[in-house]
Amino acid sequence: MGTWDIGPFDNDSAADWSARLHDAAPAERAGIVERALRDVETESGYLDGDVAADAIAAAAVVAAQLPGGPKIESAYAPDFLTGGEPLPLPDHLPALAVRALDRIVADESEWRDLWADSGALDKAVAELGPIRGALDRRGPLAGAAG
Repeated sequence: MGTWDIGPFDNDSAADWSARLHDAAPAERAGIVERALRDVETESGYLDGDVAADAIAAAAVVAAQLPGGPKIESAYAPDFLTGGEPLPLPDHLPALAVRALDRIVADESEWRDLWADSGALDKAVAELGPIRGALDRRGPLAGAAG
């Protein structure tokens, strides 16, 4: 995985996922976000780094739709989101995103191992803090799709 910074969209996999989300028809976008999060739950054993990277980007998208959630400002994020367009999402996605993030930072995760090997695991986990915090508040999603 090519990584150039620590943010949720700052790696090849997440940037590619972000482009797919941007290019998708608006009616398909919620499903793309949910699939990225579910892929973490359905992958057994050692969690692949690309699966984790996509789910982190998806979790950032979900968190940004919550009241007070962290804004998405990355140049690698979907343009429609950085431009302020809302993304209606189902209300169950924050809880799914929390579970995905918990799995990603736990043992048996390539994401965790790669950041640990680089000596920046604490910094990488801290970067997820505002996303996880917004998701944990579990307020209603802006423009929730039910």
